[in-house]
Amino acid sequence: MKRIVLALGLSALAASPALAALKEGARAPDFTARGYQAGKPLTFSLADARKKGPVVVYFFPAAETKGCNLEARLFAEAMDDFKAQGATVIGVTAGNLDKLASFSADTEKCSGKFPVAADPDAKIAKLYDAQLAMRPGWSSRTSYVIAPDGTVVHAYDNMAADGHVGATLGAVKAWKAKARR
Repeated sequence: MKRIVLALGLSALAASPALAALKEGARAPDFTARGYQAGKPLTFSLADARKKGPVVVYFFPAAETKGCNLEARLFAEAMDDFKAQGATVIGVTAGNLDKLASFSADTEKCSGKFPVAADPDAKIAKLYDAQLAMRPGWSSRTSYVIAPDGTVVHAYDNMAADGHVGATLGAVKAWKAKARR
């Protein structure tokens, strides 16, 4: 019986992501990272992106995995909605970096609609406390909405891939409505 309880406890721990450390109101660390959009190399700068409006930084465990493929497709499908709100979206991963170029262009994933950035050694994920507890060196599935002034206005941490788009788009809309007042 003790083994069953221990096994259940360990499996629950393995399935749970790290809790997002950056809370609403915290300063989001700026970063610059190499990545791809539509298969073409680019350098992404959070500071530069913030000059254009709010930024959604979403961390995902690894390109070309079932949940990450779904999440990328959902963000790609919602890009017109994010753009209508003046928001930039960037995906960041520490996993399967050799697959990012094709992942960024694939019509079943990013469709070239937003950039994905490589995070070797999970350095950016560490700054954002977005690392998988049971898989060191890989990003967790954590999303942030960052205001143009660098303030975190929303953090969402959940390994289920299908909730991040709705949560971040809702937060961008709420931020925009509040900023208009």
